[in-house]
Amino acid sequence: METIDVDYGSLKRYDTTKPPLRQRIFFTAVLRALCGLSMIGQPYRIEKIGMEGLKPPYLLLSNHMYFVDFHLNSIATWPYPVNNIATIDGYYRRPFLMEWLGCLCKRKFTTDMTLLRSAKKVLREYGDILCMYPEARYSPIGTTAILPDSLGKMVKMQEVPVVVLLHHGNYLHTPFWNYRQPRKVPLCSTMTQVLTAQEVREKSAAEIGDIIRRAMDYDEYRWQRENKILITEPFRAEGLHKVLYQCPRCLTESRMESRGARLTCAACGKSWEMDELGVLHALEGETEFPHIPDWFEWERAQVRRQLDEGIYRFEDEVEVYSLPNAWRFQKLGIARLTHDMENGFVVEGEYNGKPYRIHRPPLGMYGLHIEYDYCYLRPEDCVDISTDNDSLYCYPTKQNVVTKLSFAVEELYKIKMAERKKPRPRK
Repeated sequence: METIDVDYGSLKRYDTTKPPLRQRIFFTAVLRALCGLSMIGQPYRIEKIGMEGLKPPYLLLSNHMYFVDFHLNSIATWPYPVNNIATIDGYYRRPFLMEWLGCLCKRKFTTDMTLLRSAKKVLREYGDILCMYPEARYSPIGTTAILPDSLGKMVKMQEVPVVVLLHHGNYLHTPFWNYRQPRKVPLCSTMTQVLTAQEVREKSAAEIGDIIRRAMDYDEYRWQRENKILITEPFRAEGLHKVLYQCPRCLTESRMESRGARLTCAACGKSWEMDELGVLHALEGETEFPHIPDWFEWERAQVRRQLDEGIYRFEDEVEVYSLPNAWRFQKLGIARLTHDMENGFVVEGEYNGKPYRIHRPPLGMYGLHIEYDYCYLRPEDCVDISTDNDSLYCYPTKQNVVTKLSFAVEELYKIKMAERKKPRPRK
């Protein structure tokens, strides 16, 4: 299926192929000071493991749960300059600042070969730290989001040490599904050298990928219980219905609601309460999933079943905003969004009297960027369908569907990859 880009006329798109600038020590110092000030009143600690004597260049991989990740990363890497990989909306209204800070711009879940050249420039020419967030989005449920299969290959090509900065408490403090109401939670980060440069040279890309996946494995709800961290805020479950969208009792989708510490299915009436240790308890009958991530993964399995049975399909009318450059969102109006097993995503609409069609096939996206309360646009659920030179933020008419779409993208990619790897029968 052919892609027809949105015709913006004379409007220039942001050039993501620009080589990164080296971060000046002045900016490094200012960032460190500002990040330190932002953490005043917030308990945190950073533990360093195997970091003795390690100096740049090295690759820093961080898990991603909320904006406080950036603050802690700046504190942990001081006094060395860091080039961060950032997405186009991170450049919104401040592209010159992001460029001066040495950021590398990328659009979500796209294949960008220029990123490899930029990474090489940072690590080999500048001799600095390159920071990546390989989950490429905030964790929706406080567990490790899907990591790209290409991660091990990318690390192998750079031949530098690999450090993993794993944050705990960030998700519990400001969960993705209710970041506007922070909770009182101490933050704990561990900065660990997981691979030396020699080990990167000696190991295969697959082995490197496995080591990184193990190092980046986390479960915030398990960590909360193990450390007996009580979250006493009465609103601790508000917004949880956005990730736990399907009722395990009646199987109804998109009818879950949350208020205070309680989660309720509007279809059958069953309710669960989240206690101060983050454990769910049914108010009546069986508690299907006391551990919240288990409910989340059960929903994934329901989507996978629909895909395996060939009955999955999504179609809806969406309102579309785009971000071709970093200065202003363009309102593209109403379009038709479909996602199915054959074509993947297709967005079809019209802008300034000219039609456009954005097509992202199943093997073109291993993950999907979703937002529950997008701070730059409307405070509602949306999905970001990006290409190499544009990003379309699509607001569905249907309610509470974006988490299911993210599952479908990930599982469909796995299915198509498995099909591709199957040996072809000999003629």
